[in-house]
Amino acid sequence: MALSFHVRSNSFPSRQHPQAAHVDEQLNRLRSSETASSSSSSSIRQRLSNLQDLHDSLDKMLRLSITQQTLSQEQVEMILDGSIKILDLCNVSKDGLSQMKESLKEIRSILRRKRGDLSAEIKKYLASRKFLKKSFQKVLKNLKTGQNKNKESLAVFREAEAVTVSLFESMFSFISRPKSCGKWSLVSKMMSQNKAACEANEFTRVDLEFQSEKSLKIEDVQNLDSCIQDLEDGIESLSKSLIKYRVSVLNI
Repeated sequence: MALSFHVRSNSFPSRQHPQAAHVDEQLNRLRSSETASSSSSSSIRQRLSNLQDLHDSLDKMLRLSITQQTLSQEQVEMILDGSIKILDLCNVSKDGLSQMKESLKEIRSILRRKRGDLSAEIKKYLASRKFLKKSFQKVLKNLKTGQNKNKESLAVFREAEAVTVSLFESMFSFISRPKSCGKWSLVSKMMSQNKAACEANEFTRVDLEFQSEKSLKIEDVQNLDSCIQDLEDGIESLSKSLIKYRVSVLNI
């Protein structure tokens, strides 16, 4: 991957520059993980951590005098525009996950006390998932529209945006219920047939148990809550790196 500008004749810090080479290496690692990693909470959490490292490295690269001398005002504005949209993805994800976690807290409480309106809390949890889907798709559409308008953006920053968006798409796919599990049935035979498709992760396992509330296990709800917490922590750390990164761009 060439770390160079497409707009100006000036070269971006070349691959020989240690910091540019480090960014290049991190981008390649993230690209490889898109196909090599299984769709699991641990793999997504690791990719979030890698994205945080990537943006920390981009922040260091932006502080190089050669980088600041080469960037034009238009390019700085494009980088800022992309970073704020990525932060929007982080904020939407955090809000949606927070709502889901709050609903799961009530579900756990009802299961422990063995009293309360479990159906109502399950509906709230599913509604929070629907909210996340709608909000995520809206932000993603705006971000991709901006990318189409900025075809002349810097290769390295465009690539960083691309791998970041790809991670959030993977995470959203991980959280969303598969279509094969969309129609809930109370027929035991059908539940058995759907079980293999639905038990792929913490989210779909609990979804399957929602089909018959009596089968809902507090242990699985707790595992799902821990999974959501891990994702929240990873997104929060990434957000902090993105804010620091934006400050460096603003200081140019």
